[in-house]
Amino acid sequence: MWQSSPPGSIYDYIRVASFSIGPDGLIEQWSSRAAGLFGMTSTEAIGRDPVEAFMPAELRSDGHRRVGEILDGKEWTGLVPFRMPGEGGAHGVAEVYVMPSLTGSGERAALCIVVDVRALRRIETDLAASQAIFGQSPFGFVLFGTDFAVVRANQRFATVFGGVAEDHRGRTVEDYLPRAEADRLSATLKRVLETGESVTDLQLVGTAPGGTERRHWSMNLYRVHSGAGRPVGVAGLATDVTRRHIAAREAASARRNLALLNEASARIGNSLDLETTARELLDVAVPGFCDLAAVDLYQGLLTGEEAAPGSWAPAHRESAGGSAELRRVAHASAVADALPTAVAGSGPPGPDDLPPALGSVHRFPFGSPCAMALRSGRVEDVPGDEMGFVQSTLAVPMVAHDTVVGLVQFSRTKGSEPFGERDRALATELAARAAVCIDNGRLYRREHERALILQRSLLPPGDPEAAGLDIACRYLPGNTATEVGGDWFDVIELPGHRTALVVGDVMGRGLRAAVAMGELRTAVRTLALLDLEPAEVLSALDEVARGLGSPSAGERSEGLGGSGGAQWPSRAAQKSREADLSEVYLATCVYAVYDPVTRRCTFANAGHLPPAVVEPGLPARLIDVPPGMPLGVGGEPFEEVEVELAENALLTLYTDGLVESRDQPLDEGLEALRAVLTGPQMELEDACDHVLTTLDTRHGEDDIALLMARIQGLPAEAVGDWTLPREPRSVGRARELARSQLLAWDLDDLVDTTELLVSELVTNALRYGEGEIRLRLLRDRTLVCEVWDAGLVQPRRRRARDTDEGGRGLQLVGLLSAAWGSRRTPRGKTVWFELALPDGAPAAELSVEQLLSMY
Repeated sequence: MWQSSPPGSIYDYIRVASFSIGPDGLIEQWSSRAAGLFGMTSTEAIGRDPVEAFMPAELRSDGHRRVGEILDGKEWTGLVPFRMPGEGGAHGVAEVYVMPSLTGSGERAALCIVVDVRALRRIETDLAASQAIFGQSPFGFVLFGTDFAVVRANQRFATVFGGVAEDHRGRTVEDYLPRAEADRLSATLKRVLETGESVTDLQLVGTAPGGTERRHWSMNLYRVHSGAGRPVGVAGLATDVTRRHIAAREAASARRNLALLNEASARIGNSLDLETTARELLDVAVPGFCDLAAVDLYQGLLTGEEAAPGSWAPAHRESAGGSAELRRVAHASAVADALPTAVAGSGPPGPDDLPPALGSVHRFPFGSPCAMALRSGRVEDVPGDEMGFVQSTLAVPMVAHDTVVGLVQFSRTKGSEPFGERDRALATELAARAAVCIDNGRLYRREHERALILQRSLLPPGDPEAAGLDIACRYLPGNTATEVGGDWFDVIELPGHRTALVVGDVMGRGLRAAVAMGELRTAVRTLALLDLEPAEVLSALDEVARGLGSPSAGERSEGLGGSGGAQWPSRAAQKSREADLSEVYLATCVYAVYDPVTRRCTFANAGHLPPAVVEPGLPARLIDVPPGMPLGVGGEPFEEVEVELAENALLTLYTDGLVESRDQPLDEGLEALRAVLTGPQMELEDACDHVLTTLDTRHGEDDIALLMARIQGLPAEAVGDWTLPREPRSVGRARELARSQLLAWDLDDLVDTTELLVSELVTNALRYGEGEIRLRLLRDRTLVCEVWDAGLVQPRRRRARDTDEGGRGLQLVGLLSAAWGSRRTPRGKTVWFELALPDGAPAAELSVEQLLSMY
């Protein structure tokens, strides 16, 4: 069948030409291709000698000889240099194939076929390069025809998809890829063929024929043209990037894990509450790490049960029926309210095994993966339920300081990627971080409870009572996290129905400040029982504080060497320790003693804020008590100020947390306190609350101690006060006055005992005292009898010998009274005793041993 060749055939590439030579050796015929090759038209070429026309002069003799041989009937093939006609003609080399021929008259002639050697060399180079690309390239090359069937593929392509390169000829994309991916590649090939726009890094996913492993490929596609520019197909360069995808996925997983750990560091442990920490763990893990999660903590840990370190998880805490008791403290789900399945045994859970409810106490079966994880402290895999939606679960023990505190379960549902080794390591790290925070919370809670017990034991009862005073008090710790501070107040009963009111502030916060406060408060109570004057109490307390703030003998003896010589700490270390302790035990304090008989209050101040008083109908004022140096500084004496307070006056003692903050200067705070106290009179408890809620205390910056006392002096009818001359008959007079006063108070049951004891005290005042004698009886919650004289010698109780006729008076006072003692006064001393008021029951009689102890 005759068919014309389309443009772009092989002849277009190799530039083949022909011409003929007649019997005379001259050009007889000249083709159009020859004209194009040599640059000479047929008119110019026909009739010319080809040797003279195209060959250089130095080769013409040999050329004439060759032409003669050809005309004699000899074929010849070879390379012939030639030049274009003209002086500036270009030179070239042609491969000439000469075939002898005969003319119509039988004469010999020649037919010459000429090929441009330069074009042949280019074609050879292109073919070699093409073969190298297809045959030697490490990448898979494939050429699709215009019908998108494979025209040619190299061996690398065949290595990936099986067989040899020739086997792939005629295949289509459906033979290599799943339907969805094949459709996508077909659409891309069609677009490239139609538009000529190349496509780079086309990502394809599938499995090689006969394989099961999921592979990833990257393809670059471009359109291929013929020599005439006609599209003949689409070439593709395919690269297997599965490893790159795996590496990228692992890198993404590592980045995700690092991001999760970073988020865990920021979000877990913001609270010291155990349940809150567990919820923070799940907020990080779900859904960023898993689909479902739950946290169980040991019940003993949550209830505050004291246990030795590491004893929460060992097997000896487990019962025969399973693990130790745990409580479900948190759970989370990213899948329609689904919760992690409870594990009943070593195998998959059964249909009746429901997850524990939030807050419920439960046990894991002894052989279950969860129980084994708790015992071993290692991660255990929990099998998924084939009928359910959970694909896999990790049971991760929560280990802190070699102690297992609980268990967290991470679960992934079907359809999610299963847990790998990296996930196990991440789960362990997340659980460990939460476990450390939970253990810290446990330790904090234990120390917090101890600190609270200490703090509350050191503060006075909520409703302290005192003669002639109505008292209300408040204590607000500044550190809301620990609820422990260094501020304190105290109400101390003194002889003679007097009351000591104390407010102090230890510098610093926390447990150390509370301990220092306790030591100083105990010292104040001890000194108050000695019935010293307020200034003397503060002076003695300053010595105590300085003693507490200096290194103890035990500290100085640290580092005793084996040679027996004392190795004292370095001077710098000793100064550092002294500075640290001095800071803890540096404190301010105001000490006041109130006498309800005279309604006089004596104040002494150690660097503390001045007391405030509001008398009926008058504005509040600050009592000008000279502020001495803080306790622990030493070197300066303390002054006393005595103030007479009106009936129903309101006395307020406080610490600086009430009136001073970072945003409020002290002067403004004191003025605000005066304004609040000047308001309308109200019940004492309400007045306390009103002060705290009205003032801008910035609570949380510092501790606040507030002590308010309403002045209610003893009524005149509750006091009997007489002065007796220094003469023997005053003893009898004292008995008569005491008897008549008790009868007037309807205290007949106390008459005999009071007469006896008053007689003893007045007799001692006559015998050992000086000056006038003053007898005073006070009736309040108890009966108090005081005998005053100007002597400075304090009475001393002693045991009388069998032969002594006296010396048993104070023994008798001690046996018959509820309490007795003596104190110094500005002009002598006072000896007192106290009797309980009768409650209707018969008075207790002295035992034989008590009576014999007097002899």
